[in-house]
Amino acid sequence: MVQSISTDLREDLERQVLSRTGRRIRDLAVELHPEGIVLRGVTQSYYIKQLAQHGVRDMMPNVRLENAIVVAN
Repeated sequence: MVQSISTDLREDLERQVLSRTGRRIRDLAVELHPEGIVLRGVTQSYYIKQLAQHGVRDMMPNVRLENAIVVAN
């Protein structure tokens, strides 16, 4: 049951980030850890990286968030 809830949450967060960024993050991964959430992937601008972060904040404003999305061409 807990696994199902965490899978649902991860998928919801992933959909939110993809929607917020217009799907401009390659290889997006949303990792749920006891200490917080980690975003991973690759994008071409810091603006898109910031939008991804705000997508998570919209759903979970008080969670510890590490934005490890790489900005590269």
